[in-house]
Amino acid sequence: MSLREIVLGGGLGPKARYMTLLHGNLLRLDPPERARFGAALGDEARTVPDDDLVALLRTGDWRESLTAAWLIALDRRVQFRDRLAGLLLASERTFAGQGYCLAFARFGEPVDADVLVAYLERYLPQNLHYDQHWALGALLAIDPRRAARLTAPGGLWDRSVMASRNSPDALRTRIERLCEFADECLTPPPPTA
Repeated sequence: MSLREIVLGGGLGPKARYMTLLHGNLLRLDPPERARFGAALGDEARTVPDDDLVALLRTGDWRESLTAAWLIALDRRVQFRDRLAGLLLASERTFAGQGYCLAFARFGEPVDADVLVAYLERYLPQNLHYDQHWALGALLAIDPRRAARLTAPGGLWDRSVMASRNSPDALRTRIERLCEFADECLTPPPPTA
C-alpha cells in the first residue's frame, strides 16, 4: 500500500481516513460504520511497516502525521515514543498533536505523562489554541494526580484560553472512548458459525 493510500484508505465513501480520525470524528459514526472503519484501521495498524510510519511522520503534512500517529497508537508502537515526543513539543503541525496525544494515552506509562506535562507547561501559558485539550485528556487518562496540579483552581489550565471551552472531565472521557475504540480495532472478530 502506498503512503497516500494509508492516509486516504479505509475512509467511508468519499471521506478520507484522516478526516474520520480528525477530532475523533469516528465517535460520531453509527456503530456499523465505526466497526467497518475500525476493522480496516486495525488491520492497517498491525501490518504497516515502521518505515512507512517514519516516512509519514517526516513529510511535514498534518494529515500524514495524524494518520501515522493513530496507527502507532492503535498498535502501541512504543519505539516511536521519542519521535512523537519531539513532534508534540515542537508543535509545528496543526491537528497532528491529536494523534500524538492519543499515542501517549495508549502507551500509558509515567514517561508518557512526563511528555504531556512538559507540553502543557510550555503551551498553556501561551494562550494558543493548539492541542492542549487533547494533551490534558490524555494526561487525565494516564495520571489524574499529576493532571490535578494543572487543573486546580487558578492553575495553568484554569488560566488558559482552553479552560472556557473544554471541561477536563469531558476531555478525559473522549480520550478514554478513543482508547476503547482502539482496543476494539485490534480485537479479532468472533468466528462465524
